[in-house]
This record gives sequence, structure tokens and C-alpha cells, in this order.
Amino acid sequence: MDASLPSRRRRRHAHRVPLSLTAALCVVALAGGCSTPGTAAPVAAERAAHPARPAQATPGSGTGLQGDYETVIRNVLPSVVQIEAGNSLGSGVIYDGQGHIVTNAHVIGGGRTLTVTVANSEQPLRARLVSSFPEQDLAVIKLDAVPRGLKPATFGDTAKVAVGQIVLAMGSPLGLSSSVTEGIVSAVGRTVSEGGAGGGTGATIANMVQTSAAINPGNSGGALVNLDSEVIGIPTLAATDPELGNGAAPGIGFAIPVSMVRTVADQIIEHGRVVDSGRAALGITGRTVVGPEFQPAGVAVVTARKGGAAAEAGIRAGDIITAIDRTRVTTIASLSEILASDKPGQRVKVTFTRGGATRTVEATLGEM
Repeated sequence: MDASLPSRRRRRHAHRVPLSLTAALCVVALAGGCSTPGTAAPVAAERAAHPARPAQATPGSGTGLQGDYETVIRNVLPSVVQIEAGNSLGSGVIYDGQGHIVTNAHVIGGGRTLTVTVANSEQPLRARLVSSFPEQDLAVIKLDAVPRGLKPATFGDTAKVAVGQIVLAMGSPLGLSSSVTEGIVSAVGRTVSEGGAGGGTGATIANMVQTSAAINPGNSGGALVNLDSEVIGIPTLAATDPELGNGAAPGIGFAIPVSMVRTVADQIIEHGRVVDSGRAALGITGRTVVGPEFQPAGVAVVTARKGGAAAEAGIRAGDIITAIDRTRVTTIASLSEILASDKPGQRVKVTFTRGGATRTVEATLGEM
């Protein structure tokens, strides 16, 4: 599932990367090298009862950086699971001792009952979907029966994630459960868009963590971990290079920041759904339109929800939005990118055309 990586607005320090993105979901029926559902071996790892903060392992035979790696893997890998959803395989992270697991929405797809392989169970377990939030490509599932010794992960602090930090990505790439890759945090604050084809959610996600740790199909929903054994992100997207026939672009992957993971997961667990996304919205449905030279030239409003930001500002169906706060809007993706960095309640200037005339109105953004 390919998606373009949109540029950030200049007023928010542009990050431009000329690559495409693919959600790291392993589709067993299509992707060569993936294991057949149910064949992946469960993780062999230390067992630990569920404390508020999981007990940390002591270093192994390695010393220095190697010892740090071994310690982190012992601490965190038991908290990473493999998820089978239909003919697809992905990963997840144990969120709490009640059996809640956080993963990507595109891993779950349209599934409601799933099969999960956890570290301390020799047999796959059944799980059900609690709720999915495709707008942020996150979902929470819950085990039907919680095995003894289930080990929740420790989640870190997004504010402490910095470029250059060593990180490990853990998951089930190509169906190979309990796999670990290493790299660094390459950048923070990226805004990227995931395509809607092939099972993607079409989400535009702000503040993503870019990493050089390899993220392959099946890694989606797993854990991006620092050397303090803390999950700092959920690996979601890997880059492909259009100039190489959409082949893998090594060392460019993206993870949803832990702050958003906790915001979404906590609301789903408490309310059964996301009640406060923190994401801005205009309250419209729209489609990309092209100009005289057949290039994307704006977003035509298909519907403007009554009481929504656009409708309240006087925007109606048929209008073509061309800019937000003087930042050009050419496609649905570019509009989503702009709004991803804004907040509900923020006032913005919306430029649009109606009947050939250009107008600008001020709108108070609503919530997605």
C-alpha cells in the first residue's frame, strides 16, 4: 500500500523527502517469504508477573553496547506479540495486565476476532477488537483470556526522543516472530500520509519518529524501543523509492509517537472509542480537482457538515479550497497534512473559489 510523503508547511519547518511510503503489513497470501498464519513460533523469553513497571533484566554475557542491547531485548521482547488477522500478519505491544494490546489499525483491517501469539503462551490466543481509530492508524484489541505472567511494556516520553538516540525495532517482519533490528532516531516531527490502497487507512499522521532501524512487512504495530527499555513509538510505515521501481529505501521508516499512542489507547480502553482526538478538522468531505494543465489544483467540497467549521464559515458544497493560511492546498493529502499540525479551536483563513471568484473566510477548526 503505497502513499506519498507530503511536505510540511514552511511555517512549521518544512521536512521534504521525495519517497513513497508503504504500511508495513505482511499479507501472507501475496508476499513471498511470509510465514503461513499460525506457523510462527512463539517467543522464548523470560516470564515476569505484571508490576506497574516491568522488572528489568540484568545484562547478559555481552559488555558495553552489546550488553545494553541484550538487556533491552530481554526486557521488551516478551511484551511484543504477533497478530494474525485473516490472511495478514502484523505485530502488537502488550499495553496492560488486563490483556489490552495496541497495534496499527491497518493490521486489524476489518477483522473483529483475531489470533495472537504471546511470549508466555505456547498456543495462539483469541482476541477481539475493542476499537480502531484509522485516522491515526491505531487500534486496541483485548485477549479473551489473559495468560499468567503477561508482561506489559513500559512506555516512554515523546518529549525525550532525540535525533541520534539508538533504537531497536521489534516485531514479526515477514512472519518471523520476535525479530529485532537496530538503528537510530533519524528525525522527529515528520508528517506523513499513508495510502488507502491495499488495506492502508489513508491516515495523515503528524509528529512521526523517523528511524534507520529496518521496518519490514509484518513490523507494523510492533515496538520502537530506546536503550532504557521503553517503547517510544509504534512502527507503521517504511519508505520505498519510486526511482527504483518502488523497491525498499533502506534506513527510512516511521513510527507513531508514544504520546499519541497513549492518548488513543487510554481513551479506547476507558470509553470504547476515541472521544477527544486532538486532531483538527474542517468538517467536510472532498475530492481533489485538477486545473487546466491537468495538475492537482485544489479540493472540491462534496459535503460540508452542518455545524462544522467549514459550514459555519460559509463554505458549501461545490466550493474549491485552494489554501489554508496562505499555504497552498492542491490535494486531499495536502489538506490533511496542513490540518494534522493544527488544533481544534484554532482559527485559520480558508481561501476557496466559487463561480470563478476567489474568496477568503476565517474558520474555527473543529475536531476530527
